[in-house]
Amino acid sequence: MVELTLPKNSRIEDGKVWTKIESDTKAPTREFKIYRWSPDDDGNPRTDTYTVNTDDCGPMVLDALIWIKSNIDPTLTFRRSCREGICGSCAMNIDGTNTLACTKGMAEVSGAISIYPLPHMPVVKDLVPDLTNFYAQHRSIEPYLKTVTPKPEKEWKQSPEDREKLDGLYECILCACCSTSCPSYWWNGDRYLGPATLLQAYRWLIDSRDEATGERLDNLEDPFRLYRCHTIMNCAQACPKGLNPAKAIAEIKKMMVERRV
Repeated sequence: MVELTLPKNSRIEDGKVWTKIESDTKAPTREFKIYRWSPDDDGNPRTDTYTVNTDDCGPMVLDALIWIKSNIDPTLTFRRSCREGICGSCAMNIDGTNTLACTKGMAEVSGAISIYPLPHMPVVKDLVPDLTNFYAQHRSIEPYLKTVTPKPEKEWKQSPEDREKLDGLYECILCACCSTSCPSYWWNGDRYLGPATLLQAYRWLIDSRDEATGERLDNLEDPFRLYRCHTIMNCAQACPKGLNPAKAIAEIKKMMVERRV
């Protein structure tokens, strides 16, 4: 019989069960199962179980995480900032779906609430993914206005019709929910730019004030950077802002074809 040795951190083990600190057993509670891993640990990742007094915290999943960190386990690590669904810091996988902890209500989940970091990303610690590559890809598409025309005295003007074309694109908060829900990005994340970055690329491609369309398309003309999208549509389903990266990617492909005709 062949003996296989699993690589380190290859499986998730059952972790510690943390008891609630309140003595009032009548308080309403919710159970949370949270992914835990630290680079200082020698073992596999684990899922710890926490009991949260919902009378003592807000209604959102992020409120519960903050309550756990403040009242039970100060070592629990996660990102958060605005708490208003704008900064994208608290993106994580909740109940099997990539979303923002600050806008996900506990009442939206039945039973125990499972929380994991964004999938298929290196983990820094606990619920904190390493987004270094994700941000580098965003930087690579040069997400800013590029012009050759002399700068106007006041501002670059844009008609209301041209401005309307940017709706559904500029609202992206770079939370990475879409990219980390995409199987193509899981398999080719080192070369495929992913839904979030390509959505931003299209935002600048159709900006009437930008004068680097050809250069931007040249930068995307690659078998992997753009064309690994297979229209699976996970990105549109996962986006907490209701955006449709798959549609933007399809429009970029259309622009690629049109310039060859």
